[in-house]
Amino acid sequence: MEKKAWSFYGRDSEKRQLEQILGRNRWFFLKISGRRRIGKTTLVQQVLNKSNLTKVLYIQIPDSDPAGVISAAYEFYHLFNIDRTRPSNLRLLAKDFSTLIRDGYIVIIDEFQYFNRKVLYEFNSLLQYEVDTLSADAGNVKGGLIVLGSIHTEMSAILEDRSAPLFNRITDQIELPHLDISSVLEIIREHTDGSPERLLFLWNLFEGVPKFYRDCYEQDVISLDRKILLQRMFFSSSAPLRTEADNWFLRELRGRTDLILKYVAQHPGCSSGDLREHTRRVDNENDKQVEAYIRVLIDRYQMIERLQPIFSHNNARRGRLYIRDNFLRTWLSALAIPSASINFRPIEHLLDEANKRLMEAEGHGFERLVWTLYEERSRKGLGDFPLTSRIHGFWDRAGTELDLVALNETDRIIRFGNCKRNPEKLVASLPIYDGHVNRFLESFPEYKSWKTEKVALTPMHSQESRMSAQENGCIAQDLVDLTLGL
Repeated sequence: MEKKAWSFYGRDSEKRQLEQILGRNRWFFLKISGRRRIGKTTLVQQVLNKSNLTKVLYIQIPDSDPAGVISAAYEFYHLFNIDRTRPSNLRLLAKDFSTLIRDGYIVIIDEFQYFNRKVLYEFNSLLQYEVDTLSADAGNVKGGLIVLGSIHTEMSAILEDRSAPLFNRITDQIELPHLDISSVLEIIREHTDGSPERLLFLWNLFEGVPKFYRDCYEQDVISLDRKILLQRMFFSSSAPLRTEADNWFLRELRGRTDLILKYVAQHPGCSSGDLREHTRRVDNENDKQVEAYIRVLIDRYQMIERLQPIFSHNNARRGRLYIRDNFLRTWLSALAIPSASINFRPIEHLLDEANKRLMEAEGHGFERLVWTLYEERSRKGLGDFPLTSRIHGFWDRAGTELDLVALNETDRIIRFGNCKRNPEKLVASLPIYDGHVNRFLESFPEYKSWKTEKVALTPMHSQESRMSAQENGCIAQDLVDLTLGL
C-alpha cells in the first residue's frame, strides 16, 4: 500500500489571521509564540508559500554572542540571495532589517527570545529605533517584521514588560497552542488505524505537537506496535526524540527544579505538602525554598500547573500539581530512566519497563484527553453537553474524588464523570460512585435542584462495561463516542 504524503494539519484560524496581516500590504510587527516544535515556522512557511511573496528573509538566532548572531545572519543573507555587506555590529544588523522591510521584505527572526540574554539585550533598543521609524511611516512601508519565540516568559520580557525597549511596539500577535483533537485525529486516521487505543497512546505522548507526529511518520512507525515506536523514537542510537526534552528546556534546569519536575511527573495530582515532604527527605530543603521553586516552574517556565477543585479559589490549599505538557510528563515519568540505561541493560527489558510505565501514565492522560474532548465538542457544537464554563475535577478531605465536573448553566444540568483507563476498574468503581456525587451535592446544595448526570468513561467500552454503567445509572462513553463527528 502506497504511503500517503504528509500534509499541513489544522491551524485554520491562525492561517486566516496571518493571511489578513500580510494582505494589508503595509507595515506590521507580528509576534508568534508557542512551545518548541509546535509549528511556528511551518505556519509562516505555509502562508508565505501560498501568498507567492518572493521578498522574504528568514533568520534563526543562535544562543550566542553578538559576533555569532551577526555571522549567522550573514549566512542567511546568502541563503536568501540578499546582496548586503556583512554588518559589523548589532546596530547595523538592525538597520539592515529596517532597510529590507522598507524595500518590501518580510523579515522573520526565529528564536527571538535569545535577545533577552544580557549579552544581546542592546539589540532590543537598536531595533526599537528602527521599529519606531517604520511605524511613523507605516503607510509607505510595504514589508513587515515577524518574530518567533518558544519561551513565553522571555518573549514577554522583551515585548510586553513596561520597562522593555520594544514594549507596546507589536501590531499583531499569534499564540500557537497545541493542535486540537480534530487535527490530531486527521493525522491518525490518514496514517494509522485511528483506533481509540492509538489515539490515547499517541496523544498521551505527543499531545498536539505536529513535529512529533511527523517524526513518527518519517520513521515509518506511526502505525506500528507501541514498543517498536518507542524503540525507534526514543531508544535507538539515532532516535529523533531521545534528547528532545533536554534540548527543549531541561538542560537549563538543575538541582531542586529538576527534582520537583520529576516528582510531579511521577505523582500527578500531588500537593505542595507532598512535594515539600519528598524534597525534605531527599535533600533537607526548607518549605519556603520549595514554594519558590514551584512558583518559578508555574509562572516563569509554565511547566507546572496548579489545579483547584471546582468552585475553589486559585490560592486554596487543596490545589494539586500537574505537568502541563504531555511530552514532558511522559518523558519524565516513563521514558527518561529506561532511555538513560540503554548501554547497561537489554533493550527488550527496557522497552517492557518503558511501556509499562507509559500505560500507567496514560491513566492521567486519558482524564486530560476527556476534558479536552468535552471542551472541543462543546466549542464546535457537537455532542449532548454544551458547556458554560471550563471542565474541573473535585476532591475534598472526606475522600470525595470526581474526575470531571461539567456545568450547563443554561439548562441547569451538572454532569459528573468517572474516568478509568481500564474498563474492569471502571466497572468495579461504579457501585461507590454515588457516594462521591452525594457528598459533592451536600457540599453544594444549590445544585440539588439541577438535573444530575453521571458518566462512566473509558477508552473503549466492552459490552459488559456498557451494561454495568447503565445498570448503575450512568451514561457510558468512550473515545469512539467522544470523537464522533470530529
